[in-house]
Amino acid sequence: MNINIKLHKHDLPDEIDLSKSEKIAIDCEFTGLNVPRDKLCLVQISSGNNDAHIIQLNRENYSAPNLIKLLNNNKINKIFHFARSDLSFINYYLKIKLNNIDDTKIASKLARSYSDKHGLKDLIKEFIGIDVSKQLQSSDFGGELTEKQLLYCAHDVVHLHKIYSQLEKILLRENRMQLYKDTIKFINTRVDLDLASFKDDIWSH
Repeated sequence: MNINIKLHKHDLPDEIDLSKSEKIAIDCEFTGLNVPRDKLCLVQISSGNNDAHIIQLNRENYSAPNLIKLLNNNKINKIFHFARSDLSFINYYLKIKLNNIDDTKIASKLARSYSDKHGLKDLIKEFIGIDVSKQLQSSDFGGELTEKQLLYCAHDVVHLHKIYSQLEKILLRENRMQLYKDTIKFINTRVDLDLASFKDDIWSH
């Protein structure tokens, strides 16, 4: 498939208006997984039309008014894969809390009880029919980006619309959609717990 990849420095340009999109797919890249030690480097967005807008944030001040306005638009459904991690960095560095969220990892765990593999690579292979490499997942996203890194970032968002649509069908078929909706309501609270250093399952004995 041909992916239209656009790299933007610091913010979405004024001429790119994704506010009319009903759904956008979002992913982030960091220098590590520890907030606040590690930094939010990239935000990737796709409208679902084989486009990938990769915003390389200014880590001095995280000023990105166009991006923040888009993310704050509660009318737009935002699809993540493992939103818990991305939202922690977005909340901490961009100082915003997102709403109207869907998460393909949570949806997969509730829909695909026939599998114990719920990584994005596994979902892309099952629902899109292609085998993508996750080799660059642990690469350095804090500096100049290579073409391979840009393609890796693009694959993290361009498939999410179709994957979620397929998972939604299974959730509906298996009468688990309400359970999914009730679960996803907790996502921002789960992020708040993470940022407050309550990483463990608070319901465990």
